[in-house]
Amino acid sequence: MSETRGRYDFCIGLVLAMSSSIFIGGSFILKKKGLLRLARKGSMRAGQGGHAYLKEWLWWAGLLSMGAGEVANFAAYAFAPATLVTPLGALSVLVSAILSSFFLNEKLNLHGKIGCLLSILGSTVMVIHAPQEEEVETLNEMSHKLGDPGFLVFATLVVIVSLILIFVVGPRHGQTNILVYITICSVIGALSVSCVKGLGIAMKELFAGKPVLKHPLSWILLLSLIVCVSTQINYLNRALDIFNTSIVTPIYYVIFTTSVLTCSAILFKEWQHMAADDIIGTFSGFLTIIVGIFLLHAFKDVNFTLANLPLSLRKDDRAANGTLLSTYDCFNHDEESSACLGEIQSTESLSARRNGSLSAF
Repeated sequence: MSETRGRYDFCIGLVLAMSSSIFIGGSFILKKKGLLRLARKGSMRAGQGGHAYLKEWLWWAGLLSMGAGEVANFAAYAFAPATLVTPLGALSVLVSAILSSFFLNEKLNLHGKIGCLLSILGSTVMVIHAPQEEEVETLNEMSHKLGDPGFLVFATLVVIVSLILIFVVGPRHGQTNILVYITICSVIGALSVSCVKGLGIAMKELFAGKPVLKHPLSWILLLSLIVCVSTQINYLNRALDIFNTSIVTPIYYVIFTTSVLTCSAILFKEWQHMAADDIIGTFSGFLTIIVGIFLLHAFKDVNFTLANLPLSLRKDDRAANGTLLSTYDCFNHDEESSACLGEIQSTESLSARRNGSLSAF
């Protein structure tokens, strides 16, 4: 019975995580559209510390979409382990990339499509090898986990790094280095996931009739979640306002997921209960997702589609064989050798000029 219940919870968590990715992926587009409208109006940009986006309905629509995604994500953590739920955020990258190509005129070329496919395949591998059970069932158990010395050291380091980035590095390099604001969002996000997991357990106990509202940990987790999410929203808005959406989304996913997996390994110790092949499968799936995300944004400015592939192959074939064939023909026809050699030199000169060689002049 418990095994059946565990599979049922696992499936519910999986569906909720996928729904969350759809809502969150769409929220990036709505927020970016709102920020672009404000920029056209000449309002002070969010990247410069402005808050004019609070008067833009598109931004609020994006916030509501993200809120719906976070609620679904919140519920998913109550039914499935963080090792499964967090990496499925790759689907939000896919949704964001596809929608941005339609609504933000950000091209999705062949590399991007392959990247999307790899992200889906990597997510599937992670789902197959994810742990099926979660051992933390009550707030008392969660309180014991949060008091673990390993997690306390991790949380302290996260807070110190975040404060340094916010007050020292951010004012100097936040406008030019994309990693500054995204790293703040990501490392703080690791703590917010822990809070969400704890509140999800509290909600399950509340529905079971237990007096969780009298437990001080419930209110500590809620307050911590509000602070973490507020910080994430603020610095994510700055990153989206300054940098391209197709770059912000995948980098945010990689750093955020790595932070959450690290936090999950320290706090819940899910890896201790996984077989070696499942651990390898999980890492392989995650690395596949990272490769897919890299392809998705690293070559975003390359105008290359599937329709260009046969033409490109033909051009490469001509470039490799054309000069050799011409030379061969020339040396087998003495009377035409002068004209052919002239053509070859002309072709080589043109090729050298295209490649920026000074010897061509």
